[in-house]
Amino acid sequence: MFKKILVANRGEIALRIQRACRELGIKAVMVYSEADKEAKYVKLAEEAVCIGPAASSLSYLNMPAIISAAEVTDAEAIHPGYGFLSENADFAERVEKSGFQFIGPTPESIRIMGDKVSAKQAMIRAGVPCVPGSEGELPDDPVQIRRIAKSVGYPVIIKAAGGGGGRGMRVVHTEAALVNAVQMTKAEAGAAFGNPAVYMEKFLQNPRHIEIQILADKFKNAVYLGERDCSMQRRHQKVIEEAPAPGIPRKLIEKVGERCVAACKKIGYRGAGTFEFLFENGEFYFIEMNTRVQVEHPVTEWVTGIDIVKTQIMVAAGEKLPFTQRQIQIRGHAIECRINAEDPFKFTPSPGRVTSWHMPGGPGVRVDSHVYNNYFVPPNYDSMIGKLIVHGDTREQALARMQTALNEIVIEGINTNVPLHRELMVDAKFMQGGTNIHYLEHWLSQHKR
Repeated sequence: MFKKILVANRGEIALRIQRACRELGIKAVMVYSEADKEAKYVKLAEEAVCIGPAASSLSYLNMPAIISAAEVTDAEAIHPGYGFLSENADFAERVEKSGFQFIGPTPESIRIMGDKVSAKQAMIRAGVPCVPGSEGELPDDPVQIRRIAKSVGYPVIIKAAGGGGGRGMRVVHTEAALVNAVQMTKAEAGAAFGNPAVYMEKFLQNPRHIEIQILADKFKNAVYLGERDCSMQRRHQKVIEEAPAPGIPRKLIEKVGERCVAACKKIGYRGAGTFEFLFENGEFYFIEMNTRVQVEHPVTEWVTGIDIVKTQIMVAAGEKLPFTQRQIQIRGHAIECRINAEDPFKFTPSPGRVTSWHMPGGPGVRVDSHVYNNYFVPPNYDSMIGKLIVHGDTREQALARMQTALNEIVIEGINTNVPLHRELMVDAKFMQGGTNIHYLEHWLSQHKR
């Protein structure tokens, strides 16, 4: 096992990894930008290194600064968390070439799964169900593009091969708009991701967003930890997640989970990963794989009893998975609300000083947050300041616990989206379960403030 790990991230996930290290008896080196010097995990750190100014490009995305911090502190491994450099194959490669262990998949796996075209081709070979679409990257020839769209059937969606986070996508409903849409998406993809390649898929009208969590070791052992429903989204950004997904038969989940495990073994995957699917009319369609720990990992941890972050570390240290598929059981129901520093209905960011901070407690309540009373939320990063997660024996109990927990929260000095969550938790359609990915945006248009 490692003696010292450098945590190359910030916010709640940095604190989460720090706690996992402590449980494993590992020293955690925390890195921080000048804007994060007052963060809770920095104050709690045995060792902390400032890696640059507030701008991400000069700190959390600065590969030489992070590797230098690992060198000067004698760390053995680097945990990238999520976001920033977590799915950057070049960073994983530089970490390992510098003599450190990257806590995540191999650079080769990140490259395969990071490019949506190569990921889809790998999944087709492994028998994972995919959305009908182009075989690979779209050609330049307008005649061929139209032919592909006709065979797929309108509406179609054009996606950037190197895209992510809901960017680099365009829906096309008619042949007349097709070629222009492809050219615009290519130009955007080249500018945003440095890769102009795009591909085409059938645009599913009212799908749900279901994902399968997997864990794998370097000995080709792999397991899936059930599924999460992440359909409550705004602009392709998840707002509420839950496990298990309401109303999907276990047999269907087992079938797709086994395919995901087979795919991991086939590509020699190592560490934690998430297969993301669209689910419509009883069918799963693979869209992408995230080669890192997810924001919403706590709901899976609660229903399986497995610590995903600790397992990531153990697997990276060369240990075998400590459990088999047969030992994994889903118990109860968990729901997560992402707490963002933003106007709850206009979504404008709300950085600033937190003058009052009170989080809920009680049975089945977990709060993952780096915020505390008098903490200053910097304006330089993502607006998420924490996650509220609850667990119950049933979905109904979990909903009741989440309603109670949200009503106990007190955050003053900044705006947060807690009022939005309070309203959504008593929405009849959400309480019923099984809402699609467009539901929240439709709900927001009907509840304008």
